[in-house]
Amino acid sequence: MTTYSGPARLTLVDGTQVSGMASLSTNQRGGTDGWGGTFRPDKTSADFHNAGDGLSLELPYDQIGSVAVTGVRKLLATQQLVSLAGRGPAPF
Repeated sequence: MTTYSGPARLTLVDGTQVSGMASLSTNQRGGTDGWGGTFRPDKTSADFHNAGDGLSLELPYDQIGSVAVTGVRKLLATQQLVSLAGRGPAPF
């Protein structure tokens, strides 16, 4: 299993870029490789509740991966945790 934890930028379908911290890992379930994890944006936004597929997650050094939002939950009054499922090869 490979992991990444650090700064990232999520680009929404409309082109809006949201900076934050990502915690990602690869997994292997039933012979299928995949990756996913969580994204904690620097600022809360309602945009994530309407987000689905077709997003991209950019890591340092121009590493980009396609992701889909699978869930959003509130951590504190001022923080959100966005669950992501990766599409295609992992960018880390």
